[in-house]
Amino acid sequence: MKVEAKQLEFLTSTAPKTGADLLIDLLKSEGVDTLFGYPGGAVLPIYDAIYRAQGTIKHILFRHEQGMIHAAEGYARITGKPGVVIATSGPGATNLVTGITDAMMDSLPLVVFTGQVARSVIGTDAFQEADVMAITTPITKHNYQVQSISDLPRIVKEAFHIASTGRPGPVLVDIPKDISAGVLVEEPEDACIDLPGYQPTTKPNPLQIKKLADSIAKAKKPVILAGAGVLHGKASRELTAFAEKHQLPVVTTLLGLGAFPADSPLSLGMGGMHGTYAANMAIYETDLLINFGARFDDRLTGNLKHFAPHAKVAHIDIDPAEIGKNVPTQIPIVSDAKEALVELIDQTAESPEIKAWLETLHQYKQEYPLWYKHNPDGMCPQWLIEAVHKVTNGEAIVTTDVGQHQMWAAQYYTFREPHRWVTSGGLGTMGFGFPAAIGAQIASPESTVVAIVGDGGFQMTLQELSVIYERNLPVKIIIVNNGALGMVRQWQELLHGNRISESILHTQPDFVKLAESYGIRGMKIDNQEDLITSLPELFAHDGPVLVDCRVLQQEKVFPMIAPGKGIHEMIGVKPS
Repeated sequence: MKVEAKQLEFLTSTAPKTGADLLIDLLKSEGVDTLFGYPGGAVLPIYDAIYRAQGTIKHILFRHEQGMIHAAEGYARITGKPGVVIATSGPGATNLVTGITDAMMDSLPLVVFTGQVARSVIGTDAFQEADVMAITTPITKHNYQVQSISDLPRIVKEAFHIASTGRPGPVLVDIPKDISAGVLVEEPEDACIDLPGYQPTTKPNPLQIKKLADSIAKAKKPVILAGAGVLHGKASRELTAFAEKHQLPVVTTLLGLGAFPADSPLSLGMGGMHGTYAANMAIYETDLLINFGARFDDRLTGNLKHFAPHAKVAHIDIDPAEIGKNVPTQIPIVSDAKEALVELIDQTAESPEIKAWLETLHQYKQEYPLWYKHNPDGMCPQWLIEAVHKVTNGEAIVTTDVGQHQMWAAQYYTFREPHRWVTSGGLGTMGFGFPAAIGAQIASPESTVVAIVGDGGFQMTLQELSVIYERNLPVKIIIVNNGALGMVRQWQELLHGNRISESILHTQPDFVKLAESYGIRGMKIDNQEDLITSLPELFAHDGPVLVDCRVLQQEKVFPMIAPGKGIHEMIGVKPS
Protein backbone atom coordinates (compact mmCIF):
# COMPACT_ATOMS: atom_id res chain seq x y z
CA MET A 1 0.00 0.00 0.00
CA LYS A 2 1.31 3.44 -0.91
CA VAL A 3 2.30 5.65 2.02
CA GLU A 4 2.71 9.45 1.83
CA ALA A 5 6.24 10.79 2.35
CA LYS A 6 5.54 12.31 5.75
CA GLN A 7 3.85 9.12 6.92
CA LEU A 8 6.81 7.10 5.63
CA GLU A 9 9.23 9.16 7.73
CA PHE A 10 6.97 8.61 10.71
CA LEU A 11 6.74 4.85 10.22
CA THR A 12 10.47 4.25 9.69
CA SER A 13 11.51 5.97 12.93
CA THR A 14 13.17 3.58 15.40
CA ALA A 15 11.16 4.66 18.46
CA PRO A 16 7.79 3.02 19.12
CA LYS A 17 5.04 5.13 17.62
CA THR A 18 1.67 5.77 19.17
CA GLY A 19 -1.68 6.98 17.97
CA ALA A 20 -0.73 10.38 19.37
CA ASP A 21 2.45 10.44 17.26
CA LEU A 22 0.38 9.60 14.22
CA LEU A 23 -2.02 12.44 15.08
CA ILE A 24 0.80 15.00 15.25
CA ASP A 25 2.18 13.73 11.94
CA LEU A 26 -1.26 14.04 10.36
CA LEU A 27 -1.65 17.60 11.67
CA LYS A 28 1.65 18.52 10.07
CA SER A 29 0.49 17.02 6.78
CA GLU A 30 -2.58 19.29 6.97
CA GLY A 31 -0.32 22.33 7.27
CA VAL A 32 -1.19 23.06 10.90
CA ASP A 33 1.28 25.53 12.39
CA THR A 34 -0.43 26.42 15.68
CA LEU A 35 -2.25 24.44 18.36
CA PHE A 36 -4.42 26.16 20.94
CA GLY A 37 -4.48 23.85 23.92
CA TYR A 38 -4.63 22.91 27.57
CA PRO A 39 -3.34 19.53 28.83
CA GLY A 40 -5.12 17.03 31.07
CA GLY A 41 -5.15 13.35 31.88
CA ALA A 42 -6.98 12.07 28.80
CA VAL A 43 -4.68 13.95 26.39
CA LEU A 44 -1.35 13.31 28.12
CA PRO A 45 -0.30 10.89 25.37
CA ILE A 46 -0.92 13.66 22.83
CA TYR A 47 1.11 16.14 24.87
CA ASP A 48 3.88 13.57 25.12
CA ALA A 49 3.85 13.38 21.34
CA ILE A 50 3.93 17.19 21.13
CA TYR A 51 7.03 17.08 23.34
CA ARG A 52 8.66 14.47 21.10
CA ALA A 53 7.82 16.52 18.00
CA GLN A 54 10.29 19.14 19.26
CA GLY A 55 8.37 22.28 18.37
CA THR A 56 7.52 21.39 14.77
CA ILE A 57 4.04 22.71 15.56
CA LYS A 58 3.71 25.73 17.84
CA HIS A 59 1.57 25.09 20.91
CA ILE A 60 -0.01 28.00 22.78
CA LEU A 61 -0.89 27.21 26.38
CA PHE A 62 -3.92 29.14 27.55
CA ARG A 63 -5.29 29.51 31.08
CA HIS A 64 -8.84 28.40 30.33
CA GLU A 65 -10.40 26.35 27.55
CA GLN A 66 -12.88 29.12 26.71
CA GLY A 67 -10.00 31.50 26.10
CA MET A 68 -8.17 29.12 23.81
CA ILE A 69 -11.15 28.28 21.63
CA HIS A 70 -12.02 31.96 21.16
CA ALA A 71 -8.37 32.50 20.20
CA ALA A 72 -8.70 29.71 17.64
CA GLU A 73 -11.79 31.51 16.29
CA GLY A 74 -9.80 34.73 15.92
CA TYR A 75 -7.06 32.82 14.12
CA ALA A 76 -9.61 31.21 11.80
CA ARG A 77 -11.36 34.51 11.08
CA ILE A 78 -8.12 36.17 9.95
CA THR A 79 -6.45 33.29 8.09
CA GLY A 80 -9.46 31.42 6.73
CA LYS A 81 -7.73 28.22 7.89
CA PRO A 82 -9.15 25.99 10.62
CA GLY A 83 -8.15 26.91 14.14
CA VAL A 84 -6.99 23.73 15.88
CA VAL A 85 -7.86 23.12 19.53
CA ILE A 86 -6.85 20.38 21.98
CA ALA A 87 -8.60 19.85 25.32
CA THR A 88 -8.89 17.03 27.78
CA SER A 89 -12.00 15.01 28.54
CA GLY A 90 -14.89 15.93 30.82
CA PRO A 91 -14.59 19.53 32.05
CA GLY A 92 -11.95 20.34 29.46
CA ALA A 93 -14.33 19.38 26.67
CA THR A 94 -17.41 20.98 28.21
CA ASN A 95 -15.53 24.25 28.70
CA LEU A 96 -15.30 24.40 24.91
CA VAL A 97 -19.05 24.30 24.32
CA THR A 98 -19.55 28.09 24.21
CA GLY A 99 -16.75 28.56 21.68
CA ILE A 100 -17.90 25.66 19.52
CA THR A 101 -21.42 27.10 19.43
CA ASP A 102 -20.05 30.55 18.66
CA ALA A 103 -18.03 29.17 15.74
CA MET A 104 -21.03 27.21 14.46
CA MET A 105 -23.27 30.27 14.40
CA ASP A 106 -20.64 32.51 12.82
CA SER A 107 -19.39 29.90 10.29
CA LEU A 108 -15.80 29.72 11.54
CA PRO A 109 -13.67 26.67 10.65
CA LEU A 110 -12.36 24.85 13.72
CA VAL A 111 -11.02 21.34 14.24
CA VAL A 112 -11.39 20.48 17.92
CA PHE A 113 -9.64 17.46 19.42
CA THR A 114 -10.91 16.30 22.78
CA GLY A 115 -9.50 13.55 24.91
CA GLN A 116 -11.80 10.81 26.13
CA VAL A 117 -11.56 8.05 28.70
CA ALA A 118 -10.45 4.65 27.44
CA ARG A 119 -12.93 2.77 25.27
CA SER A 120 -13.26 0.03 27.86
CA VAL A 121 -14.82 2.42 30.42
CA ILE A 122 -16.87 4.70 28.18
CA GLY A 123 -20.39 4.77 29.57
CA THR A 124 -19.41 3.86 33.15
CA ASP A 125 -19.21 7.42 34.49
CA ALA A 126 -15.44 7.10 34.68
CA PHE A 127 -13.39 9.95 36.11
CA GLN A 128 -13.66 13.02 33.84
CA GLU A 129 -15.98 11.27 31.42
CA ALA A 130 -18.56 13.28 29.52
CA ASP A 131 -20.61 12.29 26.50
CA VAL A 132 -19.04 14.90 24.28
CA MET A 133 -20.56 13.36 21.15
CA ALA A 134 -24.10 13.89 22.43
CA ILE A 135 -23.27 17.31 23.83
CA THR A 136 -21.73 18.65 20.62
CA THR A 137 -23.92 17.04 17.96
CA PRO A 138 -26.22 20.11 17.70
CA ILE A 139 -23.34 22.61 17.73
CA THR A 140 -20.87 21.10 15.28
CA LYS A 141 -20.87 20.66 11.56
CA HIS A 142 -19.82 17.07 12.23
CA ASN A 143 -18.23 15.08 15.03
CA TYR A 144 -16.27 11.84 15.31
CA GLN A 145 -15.22 9.45 18.05
CA VAL A 146 -12.16 7.46 17.02
CA GLN A 147 -12.58 3.73 17.50
CA SER A 148 -9.37 2.51 15.87
CA ILE A 149 -5.89 3.93 15.32
CA SER A 150 -6.18 2.94 11.68
CA ASP A 151 -9.17 5.32 11.33
CA LEU A 152 -7.16 8.38 12.38
CA PRO A 153 -5.75 9.34 8.94
CA ARG A 154 -9.21 9.29 7.35
CA ILE A 155 -10.95 11.05 10.22
CA VAL A 156 -8.37 13.84 10.46
CA LYS A 157 -8.42 14.47 6.71
CA GLU A 158 -12.21 14.48 6.63
CA ALA A 159 -12.39 16.77 9.66
CA PHE A 160 -10.25 19.43 8.02
CA HIS A 161 -12.12 19.05 4.73
CA ILE A 162 -15.54 19.42 6.32
CA ALA A 163 -14.50 22.33 8.54
CA SER A 164 -13.08 24.41 5.70
CA THR A 165 -15.32 23.67 2.71
CA GLY A 166 -18.89 24.68 1.93
CA ARG A 167 -20.17 26.80 4.78
CA PRO A 168 -17.24 26.67 7.24
CA GLY A 169 -17.82 25.43 10.77
CA PRO A 170 -16.46 23.46 13.72
CA VAL A 171 -15.71 19.74 13.57
CA LEU A 172 -14.93 17.77 16.74
CA VAL A 173 -12.77 14.63 16.99
CA ASP A 174 -13.05 12.76 20.29
CA ILE A 175 -10.03 10.49 20.94
CA PRO A 176 -10.15 7.85 23.67
CA LYS A 177 -6.97 7.68 25.72
CA ASP A 178 -6.20 4.09 24.74
CA ILE A 179 -6.25 5.19 21.07
CA SER A 180 -3.77 8.02 21.58
CA ALA A 181 -1.57 5.90 23.88
CA GLY A 182 -1.81 2.77 21.76
CA VAL A 183 1.24 1.61 19.84
CA LEU A 184 1.02 1.67 16.06
CA VAL A 185 1.69 -1.90 14.96
CA GLU A 186 0.87 -1.70 11.26
CA GLU A 187 0.94 0.70 8.42
CA PRO A 188 -2.09 3.02 8.44
CA GLU A 189 -4.44 3.05 5.51
CA ASP A 190 -4.02 5.75 2.93
CA ALA A 191 -6.11 8.74 3.95
CA CYS A 192 -8.93 9.33 1.51
CA ILE A 193 -12.14 11.28 1.77
CA ASP A 194 -15.32 9.36 1.09
CA LEU A 195 -18.26 11.59 1.91
CA PRO A 196 -20.95 10.97 -0.71
CA GLY A 197 -23.52 12.85 1.35
CA TYR A 198 -21.35 15.94 1.66
CA GLN A 199 -20.90 17.63 -1.71
CA PRO A 200 -21.22 21.43 -1.30
CA THR A 201 -22.38 23.31 -4.36
CA THR A 202 -19.87 26.04 -5.16
CA LYS A 203 -20.83 27.12 -8.70
CA PRO A 204 -24.10 28.90 -9.44
CA ASN A 205 -26.85 27.73 -11.73
CA PRO A 206 -26.43 29.73 -14.98
CA LEU A 207 -30.18 30.16 -15.44
CA GLN A 208 -30.52 31.70 -11.98
CA ILE A 209 -27.59 34.03 -12.66
CA LYS A 210 -29.30 35.17 -15.86
CA LYS A 211 -32.55 35.70 -13.97
CA LEU A 212 -30.74 37.90 -11.45
CA ALA A 213 -28.89 39.80 -14.17
CA ASP A 214 -32.20 40.55 -15.92
CA SER A 215 -33.75 41.67 -12.62
CA ILE A 216 -30.84 44.01 -11.93
CA ALA A 217 -31.19 45.66 -15.34
CA LYS A 218 -34.90 46.33 -14.68
CA ALA A 219 -34.64 47.39 -11.04
CA LYS A 220 -35.39 50.95 -9.94
CA LYS A 221 -34.24 50.66 -6.33
CA PRO A 222 -31.72 47.79 -6.07
CA VAL A 223 -29.48 47.28 -3.05
CA ILE A 224 -26.78 44.74 -2.22
CA LEU A 225 -26.64 43.16 1.22
CA ALA A 226 -23.12 41.86 1.94
CA GLY A 227 -22.68 39.28 4.70
CA ALA A 228 -19.86 37.23 6.12
CA GLY A 229 -20.16 34.80 3.20
CA VAL A 230 -18.39 37.39 1.05
CA LEU A 231 -15.45 37.31 3.46
CA HIS A 232 -15.42 33.52 3.80
CA GLY A 233 -15.41 33.29 0.01
CA LYS A 234 -12.63 35.89 -0.27
CA ALA A 235 -14.88 37.76 -2.66
CA SER A 236 -14.49 41.36 -1.46
CA ARG A 237 -12.66 42.46 -4.60
CA GLU A 238 -15.31 40.92 -6.85
CA LEU A 239 -18.13 42.46 -4.81
CA THR A 240 -16.53 45.89 -5.10
CA ALA A 241 -16.04 45.48 -8.85
CA PHE A 242 -19.64 44.34 -9.32
CA ALA A 243 -21.12 47.18 -7.26
CA GLU A 244 -18.98 49.80 -8.98
CA LYS A 245 -19.73 48.42 -12.45
CA HIS A 246 -23.45 49.00 -11.97
CA GLN A 247 -23.31 51.69 -9.26
CA LEU A 248 -25.27 49.52 -6.85
CA PRO A 249 -25.53 50.72 -3.23
CA VAL A 250 -24.23 48.30 -0.58
CA VAL A 251 -25.39 47.53 2.95
CA THR A 252 -23.19 45.30 5.12
CA THR A 253 -24.20 43.10 8.02
CA LEU A 254 -22.37 43.17 11.35
CA LEU A 255 -20.26 40.18 10.35
CA GLY A 256 -19.88 41.47 6.82
CA LEU A 257 -18.06 44.67 7.82
CA GLY A 258 -15.00 45.09 5.60
CA ALA A 259 -16.50 43.09 2.75
CA PHE A 260 -17.07 46.41 0.97
CA PRO A 261 -15.00 49.56 1.61
CA ALA A 262 -16.85 51.73 4.11
CA ASP A 263 -15.47 54.93 2.58
CA SER A 264 -16.96 54.18 -0.86
CA PRO A 265 -19.73 56.57 -1.98
CA LEU A 266 -21.82 53.44 -2.59
CA SER A 267 -21.51 52.24 0.99
CA LEU A 268 -24.59 52.80 3.15
CA GLY A 269 -23.00 51.33 6.27
CA MET A 270 -24.27 48.56 8.52
CA GLY A 271 -27.89 47.47 8.52
CA GLY A 272 -29.99 46.09 11.34
CA MET A 273 -30.82 46.87 14.95
CA HIS A 274 -28.06 49.48 15.31
CA GLY A 275 -27.50 50.14 11.64
CA THR A 276 -27.52 53.45 9.86
CA TYR A 277 -30.70 55.18 8.79
CA ALA A 278 -29.64 55.05 5.12
CA ALA A 279 -28.90 51.32 5.25
CA ASN A 280 -32.16 50.37 6.91
CA MET A 281 -34.31 52.62 4.77
CA ALA A 282 -32.61 51.26 1.65
CA ILE A 283 -33.65 47.76 2.69
CA TYR A 284 -37.18 48.93 3.55
CA GLU A 285 -37.68 50.75 0.21
CA THR A 286 -35.74 48.53 -2.20
CA ASP A 287 -37.43 46.71 -5.06
CA LEU A 288 -34.53 44.26 -5.50
CA LEU A 289 -32.54 43.00 -2.51
CA ILE A 290 -29.42 41.06 -3.54
CA ASN A 291 -28.10 39.14 -0.56
CA PHE A 292 -24.56 37.77 -0.79
CA GLY A 293 -23.81 35.45 2.11
CA ALA A 294 -25.97 36.86 4.90
CA ARG A 295 -28.34 34.63 6.86
CA PHE A 296 -31.19 37.11 7.49
CA ASP A 297 -30.92 36.84 11.27
CA ASP A 298 -33.41 38.63 13.51
CA ARG A 299 -30.99 41.40 14.56
CA LEU A 300 -30.73 42.37 10.90
CA THR A 301 -34.35 41.96 9.83
CA GLY A 302 -36.35 43.18 12.80
CA ASN A 303 -40.04 42.37 12.35
CA LEU A 304 -40.08 40.22 9.21
CA LYS A 305 -43.42 41.70 8.12
CA HIS A 306 -41.63 44.99 7.48
CA PHE A 307 -38.37 43.65 6.08
CA ALA A 308 -37.90 44.57 2.41
CA PRO A 309 -41.68 44.48 1.94
CA HIS A 310 -41.59 45.78 -1.65
CA ALA A 311 -38.62 43.74 -2.85
CA LYS A 312 -37.89 40.81 -5.04
CA VAL A 313 -35.25 38.94 -3.02
CA ALA A 314 -32.21 37.24 -4.49
CA HIS A 315 -30.18 35.19 -2.01
CA ILE A 316 -26.74 33.87 -2.93
CA ASP A 317 -25.47 31.48 -0.27
CA ILE A 318 -23.30 28.37 -0.17
CA ASP A 319 -25.62 26.87 2.45
CA PRO A 320 -28.94 25.94 0.80
CA ALA A 321 -30.57 25.61 4.23
CA GLU A 322 -30.34 29.39 4.70
CA ILE A 323 -32.13 30.29 1.48
CA GLY A 324 -35.79 30.93 2.17
CA LYS A 325 -35.42 29.99 5.85
CA ASN A 326 -36.43 33.41 7.21
CA VAL A 327 -37.22 35.59 4.20
CA PRO A 328 -39.16 34.39 1.11
CA THR A 329 -36.73 34.29 -1.80
CA GLN A 330 -37.66 34.67 -5.46
CA ILE A 331 -34.17 34.11 -6.91
CA PRO A 332 -32.34 31.40 -4.93
CA ILE A 333 -28.71 30.82 -5.93
CA VAL A 334 -26.70 28.15 -4.11
CA SER A 335 -23.09 29.08 -4.71
CA ASP A 336 -19.83 30.30 -3.35
CA ALA A 337 -19.98 34.11 -3.26
CA LYS A 338 -16.91 34.61 -5.44
CA GLU A 339 -18.09 32.17 -8.10
CA ALA A 340 -21.47 33.89 -8.27
CA LEU A 341 -19.96 37.35 -8.47
CA VAL A 342 -17.55 36.36 -11.24
CA GLU A 343 -20.50 35.05 -13.26
CA LEU A 344 -22.59 38.13 -12.55
CA ILE A 345 -19.80 40.50 -13.59
CA ASP A 346 -19.63 38.66 -16.91
CA GLN A 347 -23.40 38.34 -17.39
CA THR A 348 -24.73 41.76 -16.40
CA ALA A 349 -23.83 44.03 -19.27
CA GLU A 350 -26.78 46.36 -18.74
CA SER A 351 -26.84 48.62 -15.69
CA PRO A 352 -30.09 49.81 -14.13
CA GLU A 353 -31.30 53.40 -14.36
CA ILE A 354 -31.13 54.35 -10.69
CA LYS A 355 -29.90 57.94 -10.55
CA ALA A 356 -32.92 59.07 -8.54
CA TRP A 357 -32.53 56.15 -6.11
CA LEU A 358 -28.88 56.97 -5.47
CA GLU A 359 -29.76 60.62 -4.89
CA THR A 360 -32.39 59.59 -2.34
CA LEU A 361 -29.92 57.39 -0.49
CA HIS A 362 -27.29 60.11 -0.58
CA GLN A 363 -29.81 62.48 0.97
CA TYR A 364 -30.52 59.95 3.74
CA LYS A 365 -26.80 59.74 4.47
CA GLN A 366 -26.49 63.51 4.62
CA GLU A 367 -29.59 64.18 6.71
CA TYR A 368 -29.33 61.24 9.12
CA PRO A 369 -25.69 60.45 9.82
CA LEU A 370 -24.51 58.64 12.92
CA TRP A 371 -24.32 61.14 15.76
CA TYR A 372 -23.39 61.65 19.39
CA LYS A 373 -23.12 64.62 21.72
CA HIS A 374 -19.81 65.62 23.23
CA ASN A 375 -20.10 65.83 27.01
CA PRO A 376 -17.73 68.05 29.04
CA ASP A 377 -18.24 65.82 32.08
CA GLY A 378 -16.54 62.75 30.63
CA MET A 379 -15.31 60.74 27.69
CA CYS A 380 -17.76 59.76 24.96
CA PRO A 381 -17.30 56.12 23.95
CA GLN A 382 -18.06 56.93 20.31
CA TRP A 383 -15.30 59.53 20.32
CA LEU A 384 -12.98 56.94 21.87
CA ILE A 385 -13.56 54.58 18.93
CA GLU A 386 -12.91 57.41 16.49
CA ALA A 387 -9.66 58.20 18.30
CA VAL A 388 -8.54 54.57 18.04
CA HIS A 389 -9.46 54.62 14.34
CA LYS A 390 -7.38 57.73 13.82
CA VAL A 391 -4.27 56.49 15.62
CA THR A 392 -4.37 53.20 13.70
CA ASN A 393 -5.27 54.86 10.38
CA GLY A 394 -8.23 52.52 10.20
CA GLU A 395 -5.90 49.63 9.38
CA ALA A 396 -5.91 47.61 12.61
CA ILE A 397 -7.48 44.24 13.19
CA VAL A 398 -10.25 45.00 15.67
CA THR A 399 -11.82 42.40 17.95
CA THR A 400 -14.71 42.92 20.36
CA ASP A 401 -16.93 41.21 22.89
CA VAL A 402 -20.68 41.82 22.63
CA GLY A 403 -22.64 44.84 23.77
CA GLN A 404 -22.51 48.60 23.48
CA HIS A 405 -18.78 48.79 22.79
CA GLN A 406 -19.25 46.23 19.98
CA MET A 407 -21.90 48.37 18.29
CA TRP A 408 -19.89 51.58 18.71
CA ALA A 409 -16.87 49.86 17.18
CA ALA A 410 -19.01 48.60 14.29
CA GLN A 411 -20.41 52.08 13.73
CA TYR A 412 -17.35 54.29 14.19
CA TYR A 413 -14.35 52.16 13.24
CA THR A 414 -14.96 52.26 9.50
CA PHE A 415 -13.34 49.30 7.74
CA ARG A 416 -11.85 49.81 4.30
CA GLU A 417 -10.35 46.32 3.97
CA PRO A 418 -11.61 42.77 4.53
CA HIS A 419 -10.50 40.49 7.36
CA ARG A 420 -9.93 43.33 9.83
CA TRP A 421 -13.03 42.76 11.98
CA VAL A 422 -13.42 39.92 14.47
CA THR A 423 -16.53 39.81 16.62
CA SER A 424 -19.10 37.40 18.02
CA GLY A 425 -22.27 37.84 15.99
CA GLY A 426 -24.79 35.03 16.22
CA LEU A 427 -24.11 33.86 19.77
CA GLY A 428 -23.11 37.25 21.18
CA THR A 429 -20.44 35.89 23.51
CA MET A 430 -19.08 37.98 26.36
CA GLY A 431 -15.40 37.24 26.92
CA PHE A 432 -14.80 36.64 23.20
CA GLY A 433 -12.91 39.79 22.25
CA PHE A 434 -9.65 39.57 24.18
CA PRO A 435 -8.71 35.92 23.45
CA ALA A 436 -9.88 36.38 19.84
CA ALA A 437 -7.34 39.20 19.60
CA ILE A 438 -4.63 36.79 20.72
CA GLY A 439 -5.54 34.38 17.94
CA ALA A 440 -5.68 37.23 15.43
CA GLN A 441 -2.24 38.47 16.49
CA ILE A 442 -0.78 34.97 16.14
CA ALA A 443 -2.39 34.73 12.71
CA SER A 444 -1.05 38.11 11.59
CA PRO A 445 2.09 38.97 13.62
CA GLU A 446 2.84 42.15 11.67
CA SER A 447 -0.61 43.66 12.11
CA THR A 448 -1.77 46.04 14.80
CA VAL A 449 -4.41 44.16 16.76
CA VAL A 450 -6.82 46.03 19.05
CA ALA A 451 -9.16 44.30 21.48
CA ILE A 452 -12.01 46.73 22.16
CA VAL A 453 -13.77 45.16 25.13
CA GLY A 454 -16.27 46.04 27.81
CA ASP A 455 -15.40 46.02 31.48
CA GLY A 456 -17.89 43.19 31.99
CA GLY A 457 -16.80 40.88 29.19
CA PHE A 458 -13.09 41.44 29.79
CA GLN A 459 -13.41 40.06 33.31
CA MET A 460 -14.63 36.73 31.88
CA THR A 461 -11.35 35.88 30.10
CA LEU A 462 -8.78 38.30 31.52
CA GLN A 463 -6.64 35.40 32.76
CA GLU A 464 -5.26 35.18 29.21
CA LEU A 465 -3.14 38.23 30.02
CA SER A 466 -0.60 35.55 30.90
CA VAL A 467 -0.46 34.47 27.26
CA ILE A 468 0.26 37.89 25.76
CA TYR A 469 2.94 38.49 28.39
CA GLU A 470 4.63 35.11 27.87
CA ARG A 471 4.57 35.46 24.08
CA ASN A 472 5.12 39.24 24.07
CA LEU A 473 2.15 39.61 21.76
CA PRO A 474 1.64 43.34 21.12
CA VAL A 475 -2.15 43.24 21.52
CA LYS A 476 -3.58 46.62 22.53
CA ILE A 477 -6.51 46.23 24.93
CA ILE A 478 -8.96 49.13 25.05
CA ILE A 479 -11.45 48.68 27.90
CA VAL A 480 -14.56 50.75 27.26
CA ASN A 481 -15.27 51.03 30.96
CA ASN A 482 -18.68 52.41 31.88
CA GLY A 483 -19.00 50.47 35.13
CA ALA A 484 -21.98 48.56 33.79
CA LEU A 485 -23.25 45.79 31.60
CA GLY A 486 -23.95 48.54 29.14
CA MET A 487 -26.35 47.00 26.65
CA VAL A 488 -28.31 45.30 29.43
CA ARG A 489 -28.57 48.65 31.20
CA GLN A 490 -29.65 50.39 27.97
CA TRP A 491 -32.47 47.87 27.41
CA GLN A 492 -33.56 48.10 31.03
CA GLU A 493 -33.72 51.87 30.73
CA LEU A 494 -35.53 52.02 27.39
CA LEU A 495 -37.64 48.85 27.42
CA HIS A 496 -38.11 47.90 31.09
CA GLY A 497 -39.26 51.13 32.68
CA ASN A 498 -35.77 52.17 33.80
CA ARG A 499 -35.68 49.29 36.30
CA ILE A 500 -31.90 48.88 36.51
CA SER A 501 -31.61 45.35 37.84
CA GLU A 502 -28.14 43.87 38.48
CA SER A 503 -26.49 45.58 35.50
CA ILE A 504 -24.25 48.03 37.37
CA LEU A 505 -20.77 46.73 38.23
CA HIS A 506 -20.30 48.39 41.60
CA THR A 507 -16.95 46.70 42.26
CA GLN A 508 -14.16 46.33 39.75
CA PRO A 509 -10.50 45.40 39.90
CA ASP A 510 -7.88 48.05 39.32
CA PHE A 511 -7.28 47.07 35.71
CA VAL A 512 -3.97 48.93 35.55
CA LYS A 513 -2.57 47.13 38.59
CA LEU A 514 -3.95 43.89 37.22
CA ALA A 515 -2.09 44.40 33.94
CA GLU A 516 1.09 45.34 35.78
CA SER A 517 0.83 42.22 37.94
CA TYR A 518 1.08 40.23 34.70
CA GLY A 519 4.06 42.33 33.56
CA ILE A 520 2.00 44.31 31.06
CA ARG A 521 1.95 48.05 30.65
CA GLY A 522 -1.30 49.61 31.82
CA MET A 523 -2.82 53.08 31.92
CA LYS A 524 -6.08 54.56 33.16
CA ILE A 525 -7.56 57.44 31.15
CA ASP A 526 -10.75 59.29 32.06
CA ASN A 527 -10.70 62.34 29.79
CA GLN A 528 -10.31 63.07 26.12
CA GLU A 529 -7.29 65.35 26.48
CA ASP A 530 -5.19 62.67 28.14
CA LEU A 531 -6.29 60.11 25.57
CA ILE A 532 -5.20 62.35 22.69
CA THR A 533 -1.81 62.79 24.34
CA SER A 534 -1.22 59.17 25.36
CA LEU A 535 -2.76 57.02 22.64
CA PRO A 536 -0.08 57.45 19.92
CA GLU A 537 2.71 56.53 22.33
CA LEU A 538 0.81 53.56 23.73
CA PHE A 539 0.20 52.19 20.25
CA ALA A 540 3.85 52.71 19.36
CA HIS A 541 4.86 50.48 22.29
CA ASP A 542 6.21 47.19 20.91
CA GLY A 543 4.57 45.00 23.56
CA PRO A 544 1.09 44.47 24.96
CA VAL A 545 -0.76 47.42 26.47
CA LEU A 546 -3.97 47.71 28.50
CA VAL A 547 -5.81 51.04 28.53
CA ASP A 548 -8.66 51.44 31.03
CA CYS A 549 -10.83 54.13 29.41
CA ARG A 550 -13.50 55.49 31.75
CA VAL A 551 -16.45 56.55 29.62
CA LEU A 552 -19.88 57.99 30.34
CA GLN A 553 -22.15 55.37 31.86
CA GLN A 554 -25.45 56.75 30.54
CA GLU A 555 -24.42 56.86 26.87
CA LYS A 556 -26.59 54.76 24.57
CA VAL A 557 -26.18 53.12 21.17
CA PHE A 558 -28.32 54.83 18.55
CA PRO A 559 -30.01 54.40 16.15
CA MET A 560 -31.90 51.43 17.58
CA ILE A 561 -34.73 49.20 16.43
CA ALA A 562 -36.67 47.92 19.41
CA PRO A 563 -37.63 44.22 19.49
CA GLY A 564 -40.77 43.59 17.44
CA LYS A 565 -40.42 46.75 15.38
CA GLY A 566 -39.76 47.02 11.66
CA ILE A 567 -36.45 47.93 10.08
CA HIS A 568 -37.81 51.40 9.28
CA GLU A 569 -38.98 52.08 12.85
CA MET A 570 -35.74 53.38 14.29
CA ILE A 571 -35.41 55.48 17.43
CA GLY A 572 -32.58 57.88 18.16
CA VAL A 573 -32.03 58.71 14.51
CA LYS A 574 -31.46 62.38 15.39
CA PRO A 575 -30.31 64.09 18.58
CA SER A 576 -33.16 64.64 21.02
